[in-house]
Amino acid sequence: MSLYALKPRFQALLRPLVGRLAASGVTANQVTVGAALGSVALGGLLVAQGGPSAWFLLLPLWLLLRMALNAVDGMLAREHGQKSRLGGYLNELGDVVSDAALIAPFALVPPFGPGWVGAVAVLSVVSEFAGVLGPARRYDGPLGKSDRALVFGALGLWVGIAGALPGWTAWLMPLLALLLVATTAKRVAGGLADAVRADLP
Repeated sequence: MSLYALKPRFQALLRPLVGRLAASGVTANQVTVGAALGSVALGGLLVAQGGPSAWFLLLPLWLLLRMALNAVDGMLAREHGQKSRLGGYLNELGDVVSDAALIAPFALVPPFGPGWVGAVAVLSVVSEFAGVLGPARRYDGPLGKSDRALVFGALGLWVGIAGALPGWTAWLMPLLALLLVATTAKRVAGGLADAVRADLP
């Protein structure tokens, strides 16, 4: 089960805030771009540290805020008449850019390395695009966006507090890569099934 299943409850908590933002003139596209820029800025800051540091404590906080911003921009678009073609592009591109920016710093955290961290970043992008290529947007699979936020937020907290990760965590990136392959396969299979149902009379 993915954490995405909890999204309706999360949205319900945010709905009063979204209403106030819409009334004050804030747009969904502004929120989307702001979330992407914030992710790139934080990723750049962590990479600039050259390895583990207390700055990684910002990662779980930002990932939680980013999840909220992702929910807010969607609600502004759907519930306040702000849907647009540009917004669709910004939403999907912003997600994959943000993922790459926030995963990349772990390439400098032992026992991880650039190879497996890079593979996880690329597979994250692939899994997201697998979700948008079918007749309907799919969020299923064992390692969706919310699940990745939980994993990398926990890792950031661990690195920020302990300053290092034990050697046995080296298996984690290969495991995440495998889960992302499974997520992509599930979304492709689901999208094909949706297409078949859509073609039925």
